[in-house]
Amino acid sequence: MRIEIPATRLTWSFPVFAIAAMALWGCDSLFNKETEKTPLARVGEEILYREDIAPLVDPGLNPSDSASLVNNLITNWATEQLLMQKARMNLPAAQIEEFEALISEYRADLYTRAYKEALVAQEADTVVNPVELQEFYENEKENFRLQEKIVQLRFLELPPQFINREEVTERLRRFDSEDQRFLDSVGVQFRKLNFNDSIWVPASRVIEEIPPLTFENEGEYLKKSQFFELEDDAGVYLAEVRDVMEVDAIAPLSYIEPTIRQVLLNRRKLGYLRRLENELIDEAIQQKELQIYEANE
Repeated sequence: MRIEIPATRLTWSFPVFAIAAMALWGCDSLFNKETEKTPLARVGEEILYREDIAPLVDPGLNPSDSASLVNNLITNWATEQLLMQKARMNLPAAQIEEFEALISEYRADLYTRAYKEALVAQEADTVVNPVELQEFYENEKENFRLQEKIVQLRFLELPPQFINREEVTERLRRFDSEDQRFLDSVGVQFRKLNFNDSIWVPASRVIEEIPPLTFENEGEYLKKSQFFELEDDAGVYLAEVRDVMEVDAIAPLSYIEPTIRQVLLNRRKLGYLRRLENELIDEAIQQKELQIYEANE
């Protein structure tokens, strides 16, 4: 998309070089060849082209604002280039050499990291079968001790003046198939609900969802096979605790499965990258693109 700022709309309140730059900006004759670039400013051998800053200029800006923006971009670029020149002239040679090494290292890291990620994405196998998960869990379970209490429970929050509170309480506690259908049918009236009591969740998450429950009193309520009812100004909270696991217990596989899956995928990724690097070296040596000299040669 070409960004045009008619030179006739510029005022002489801008520096002369900005006006000249904006005139170049709107000159169609400069775009007869796609390979040509339009220079806006020069500092020594460094040149700023219109194409360099085009992505930074909104074509919807009015001519005056566009001219002001271009002027600022040119000034900032020129200031940076001049400071770079002065720095190269005045900083100690050792410091400049150190900076150049860091720049070179950073550039190489960007390229190689992007290339590796592209290769991994292309070749990555993200399927981890249950046997792998179970085997890793059995071998490493001592490393998966809980740092926090976890619970399985079903709960819901009712508005303070909910009419069928007793029936909902009874059905949540019993929770047979008919009760589940009933609770699902009226669930739109609940402020919060969770009927999947097979999932382990951290106690801290439960405390977030049930404000009257705190770290100080959770031991009284978060007990295996316990039903509790709490209330505050915001609503009524009903919960049936199915099971509890305390701190330092070995975490169940279902709870840490996402973590194990990620560990296995990361190991697979690292293994692939090591093979890739070895193959790269071997191929380069075979094709005589790489030669490693002995220290005594």
